[in-house]
Amino acid sequence: MAKILIIRLSAIGDVAMTIPVIYSAAKANPGDSFTVLTQSFLLPLFINRPPNVMLIGMETKGSEKKLGGLLRFAFSLANRKYDMVLDLHDVIRSRIIDLVFRLKGKRVYRIDKKRKERKHLTAKPPKEITPLTAVTACYTDVFNRAGFNFDDIFTSLFADNQDESFTLPLFGEKKGRRIGFAPFAKHRGKIYPVDEMEKVIEKLSKQPDTTLFFFGGGGYEEAVLSRWELQFPNTYCVAGRFTLFHELELIRRMDLLVCMDSANMHFASLTGTKVVSIWGATHPYAGFYGYKQNPQYAIQVELPCRPCSIYGNIPCHRGDYACLRQITTEQIIDKIHFALDQNEKSSHSS
Repeated sequence: MAKILIIRLSAIGDVAMTIPVIYSAAKANPGDSFTVLTQSFLLPLFINRPPNVMLIGMETKGSEKKLGGLLRFAFSLANRKYDMVLDLHDVIRSRIIDLVFRLKGKRVYRIDKKRKERKHLTAKPPKEITPLTAVTACYTDVFNRAGFNFDDIFTSLFADNQDESFTLPLFGEKKGRRIGFAPFAKHRGKIYPVDEMEKVIEKLSKQPDTTLFFFGGGGYEEAVLSRWELQFPNTYCVAGRFTLFHELELIRRMDLLVCMDSANMHFASLTGTKVVSIWGATHPYAGFYGYKQNPQYAIQVELPCRPCSIYGNIPCHRGDYACLRQITTEQIIDKIHFALDQNEKSSHSS
């Protein structure tokens, strides 16, 4: 039996995208053990995992932040006698851990992050853009090079645990359509203007047999979403009210999630929920599109400067964020109706 250490420390969406690959590999290789090393606060993502998948949390802002603490941590890992390391991150911190294992004579397989291709994709115009390899495929490549071949069999975090008797507080039985909204992201270049999104919420909240659920973080996000809940009928703000497990369970029960290029897009993908995603400074071509999501459901405007960033953290070269401002509320509402209609046609035909 081989013992494999898998490293992916951040960000939330990138860690989420490892799950379909890790779970598929673990189920195809039940005689081997796979240990995932990630930041401690991300461990709750790995629910309903195969029995041969273990977890180790790391405090990158705590005891392992400085070099000395990181080295002590890395040597303690190496003493656990892993046979190999699969580095799905390839950053300075993971490379230091890799080095310690190599000094112990262990094999290390590292992801190819396509840095040259990403730089070309986000260069200033004029440029031609072409799709990069999906990140999940890059993860799979690391496993394949390490000798693990498997089929992608992942469908949902809840595929083997469909307990429909479980009821989330406040919401009761499903009536009509449930549409989730996750209108925020970490960086400005990925956030559709809040004032425009409010117009979308106002119109959809008045439609019959439709309930809207708002997902987001604390502070400003929770304040905006709570105000919408008070302002518009048939809406619920769930930000800050549930554990991550319960949020994932609730996302699973949405007919559709409307979101940015954000962690919530990947949460929905892990639960098998269809997504309408809004793209600004970033682009699906970068390889971070939601796992098994339909490209037809992405909303974006074609501008010569797009994409200008892989993560949305680069200030707008134009200064006006036209990539987001030029998306109309009508486009979003039409895409939502299109996705819902497609979902209903699919469910009726199956």
